[in-house]
Amino acid sequence: MTGQYEHNIDAKGRLFIPAKLREELGKVFHVMVGQDHCLSIYSEESWQAVMEHLKTLSYSQVKRLRTAFANAADCVPDGQGRILIPAKLRQYAQLEKEVVINGSFDRVEIWNAERWHAKEEEDLRSGQMEDAMEDMGL
Repeated sequence: MTGQYEHNIDAKGRLFIPAKLREELGKVFHVMVGQDHCLSIYSEESWQAVMEHLKTLSYSQVKRLRTAFANAADCVPDGQGRILIPAKLRQYAQLEKEVVINGSFDRVEIWNAERWHAKEEEDLRSGQMEDAMEDMGL
């Protein structure tokens, strides 16, 4: 999943998901806390891959994710392509109005716009992205 889109969350916590990403995500989106205080949205296929991976780990390892799963949500877009993001998830990611929606390999990420732009600038300026690409043979 690729691309970057800027949108606003409405007063009720609904967020428009661009059509291109909705097509890739399918009918039900699995939303949970992500790394770096963003939210991650998984398609059914990607979610099942995560679940299968977690089944290979010990319960002691997986239980560290209790809070993440307790606050995860299955979201179905409404007729206008919006999903309702639960309040705890919005609070975790500091989503108040302006957000950035990014395709990120096997998931979509939702970021507080100000935090995303700072991270993006740092990644582009620091050379970390080029180093990571080199490390991965890209």
